[in-house]
Amino acid sequence: MPAADAKAAEQDWVSRLADQVVAESQRRAPGQPVVCASGLSPSGPIHLGNLREVMVPHLVADEIRRRGIPCRHLLSWDDYDRFRKVPAGIDPSWAQHIGKPLTSVPAPPGSGYASWAEHFQAPMLGALAELGIEVDGISQTERYTSGAYREQILFAMRERVQINAVLARYRTLAGELDEDEPASNGAAGSGTAGNGTAGGDTASGDYFPYKPYCSVCDRDLTTVTSYDSDTTALTYTCACGHRESVLLSEHHHGKLVWKVDWPMRWAYEGVIFEPSGVDHQSPGSSFVVGGEIVRTVFGGVRPIGPMYAFVGISGMAKMSSSRGGVPTPADALAIMEAPLLRWLYARRKPAQSFTIAFGQEIHRLYDEWDALARKVADGSAQPGALAAYDRATGTAAGLLPRTPRPVPYRTLASVVDITTGQQEQTLRILSDLDPAHSLASLDEARPRLTCAQTWVQTQLPADQRTVVRGEPDSALLASLTDDQRAALRLLVAGLDEHWSLAGLTSWVYAVPKIRAGLPPDVKAATPALKDTQRQFFVLLYRLLIGTDTGPRLPTLLLAVGAVRVPALLGAP
Repeated sequence: MPAADAKAAEQDWVSRLADQVVAESQRRAPGQPVVCASGLSPSGPIHLGNLREVMVPHLVADEIRRRGIPCRHLLSWDDYDRFRKVPAGIDPSWAQHIGKPLTSVPAPPGSGYASWAEHFQAPMLGALAELGIEVDGISQTERYTSGAYREQILFAMRERVQINAVLARYRTLAGELDEDEPASNGAAGSGTAGNGTAGGDTASGDYFPYKPYCSVCDRDLTTVTSYDSDTTALTYTCACGHRESVLLSEHHHGKLVWKVDWPMRWAYEGVIFEPSGVDHQSPGSSFVVGGEIVRTVFGGVRPIGPMYAFVGISGMAKMSSSRGGVPTPADALAIMEAPLLRWLYARRKPAQSFTIAFGQEIHRLYDEWDALARKVADGSAQPGALAAYDRATGTAAGLLPRTPRPVPYRTLASVVDITTGQQEQTLRILSDLDPAHSLASLDEARPRLTCAQTWVQTQLPADQRTVVRGEPDSALLASLTDDQRAALRLLVAGLDEHWSLAGLTSWVYAVPKIRAGLPPDVKAATPALKDTQRQFFVLLYRLLIGTDTGPRLPTLLLAVGAVRVPALLGAP
């Protein structure tokens, strides 16, 4: 490996994990495709915490594919999990479906999808496609109801005493369910939802790792009362009053409890790599217990599974109440380009938490992203940063779509705010930013412009919107000092010469310098000069938009226009 490539690998967590996964796959299953896995439960909005469950193995799988090694990224949809509770904002009558498989629960009111699971799965599938994430989707409803896991279920029931012995070593004195509760961040592994309690009385040793769904009420409020491993005859009772005997070798309306189901899948699919959230890494968690069950019961090996940390959200001003205020990948992609969202996950090691900005912080985030792009272009990016950028902007299948003319996000947001999205005005202002390279069409600024428009519409509070004065503030103009009038006249006199973003940026700072008898290009600024500049800027804001602060002045001046600016500043 060349020295430069070796240095990049040292700083790139994805490459390091890919090295481990490839080596482990060659040891366990030489000649077979490498198998990475994720799992999501469509029990509600699949949010940005859940996305880390998919993004971490995606990045590793993609690196393996870049090396020319066959690799599968399995995405298990835990749509055969039980419906646990009715979320806020949903008709309380949906409580009648608690305990049913998610694919048997009707979609929320007004949805066009056939089931609860499909309703919450669909937007995530759209987001994954936009992010360039290729997965092999697996419906656990299909797997269980088709009988694909028949032999694994029968084997688990035969080995239930051994399974119960493993679980017993991890139970607390107060007792513990055989499944994990949903993760608080929603960022857990595929065990984000369990399957109810195990059938039978675990305290007496009459333990059964299989949980039937009732054939009458379709809920998992069932208790297995007997099982014969030789004949596979199983009897269960349900809280609805139904009692039934079935042959488990033919019964496909139930599932293994979570702490048995997950390790069973590891062995069944030959999973080499699957990360999980912090709640699955603690003693007694499903990842820890599953590691022992897959080894001692199913004869498999626990996947390489690094822990990934919390994903936070900052500055979110508005979300649909039906979503419970939980931002999804689709919400993020509405205000930021796909490469930027990928970069947030690629640049941080899985164990590092990070925050996704929905408020004003998104401007700083885009500034960082654009600065990195410039460093990549001129060859000055550090190896680790370059690797993260490459993983953000493309996959083994090719580059993701990008904005041809990436105008700074904060500039686009200011322009959209001031023009209220009027396309002709927007094109005029964006073309004036750099007259030597004006835009022929707004399409050159998309999709970033579209993202900025959505951000202004959904995240910018009404009291922070910019409204340009319709008429000059005659009272304020009449109260100006001679020095203030002279400064405004000087500014207006130089507008034509400096009518570009770069030109106006230097000019608004130069006017107070010239008035103070200093060269316009002087770099050092005394406290007195800084104070004079601040007062001058406040005056401009008051005359243009009636507030003491606002968008950056060069952008504001371009947006107001070469005709209106002099009029609002009192020029004859």
